[in-house]
Amino acid sequence: MKKIILTGGGTAGHVTPNLALIPSLKEHGYEIRYIGSYQGIERKLIEGVGIPYDGISSGKLRRYFDIKNFSDPFRVVKGYGEALKLIKLHRPDVVFSKGGFVAVPVVLAAKHYKIPVIIHESDMTPGLANKICIPSAAKVCCNFPETLGYLPKEKACLTGSPIRKELLQGDRLTGLKYTGLSANRPIILIIGGSLGSVTVNRSVRHILSKLLETFQVIHICGKGNLDESLKTTEGYVQYEYVDAPLKHLFAAADLMISRAGANSICEILALHKPNILIPLSAAASRGDQILNARSFEKQGFSCVLEEENLSDDSLFQAITQTYNDRQTYISRMEQSELHNAVDTIVDMIESLASN
Repeated sequence: MKKIILTGGGTAGHVTPNLALIPSLKEHGYEIRYIGSYQGIERKLIEGVGIPYDGISSGKLRRYFDIKNFSDPFRVVKGYGEALKLIKLHRPDVVFSKGGFVAVPVVLAAKHYKIPVIIHESDMTPGLANKICIPSAAKVCCNFPETLGYLPKEKACLTGSPIRKELLQGDRLTGLKYTGLSANRPIILIIGGSLGSVTVNRSVRHILSKLLETFQVIHICGKGNLDESLKTTEGYVQYEYVDAPLKHLFAAADLMISRAGANSICEILALHKPNILIPLSAAASRGDQILNARSFEKQGFSCVLEEENLSDDSLFQAITQTYNDRQTYISRMEQSELHNAVDTIVDMIESLASN
């Protein structure tokens, strides 16, 4: 039986593309294992789908001063030793890395044993962990045309992001039933990430009464961000978090408002949903969401409203304009060739494993 080790961790965004690959890898006859950190979010997610999991020591390599900079390099070295033992024990035919610092020791250990590695870079520009790993990789997959310029030509592949098939199997009527909303008015779905966005939440609620004249609103606002005073507002439903029914809410939505994390916007692209992206500001991040959003805007997939320009008026105007132009956005997304990342990446895995 062919063997593959998946790795990546630190955030859900480093795990969900791996989860998207698992069903297809099983169909192709792979024995799958996962290497992540001992207690990272990846452990719960991977063990939840029944994949054998091995933990290793992990540390973060920072480009700024932090007291942990003195201890984390030792954790990385320890993790490399543990990864060497696991790679030698399991002898995979190929390793697929979604990034994050826990992946660095795994990729380097695979290189030591001359096992081919495929890396996936979600954002426009490679993060530090993937920069360290790229010289050890056979192929580097990416989401954005602009990213190709940051990668070695002979390794770079524009694939898009692997999307869980179940997200594409939502049912609009089930979504309407779950939310209690009507089929007679268009629906806006607002997602601010797993923790929500205080800024986006506040702006939406400021113009809610005006929005409800035309639209209905599904608001996934993040843990602790429910507004009890709006609980009985007709045409408005709010949730801290939605898991299994999310695919049905996607199907029910006519317009989406989202942050611009790479995995989230690739899901929006795959769903062909007209959307407004409000990227996390450069002050609160390394600026990758802004670059992601601008690429989607340039390709005609999204309307972008930067957080610094977010106001009640600008948000309402963006919603009105994007909804009026919705068919143009849908057409551009339908023309994209980045819809089938799972098959593209599994074919790449097959090719390397067979060699």
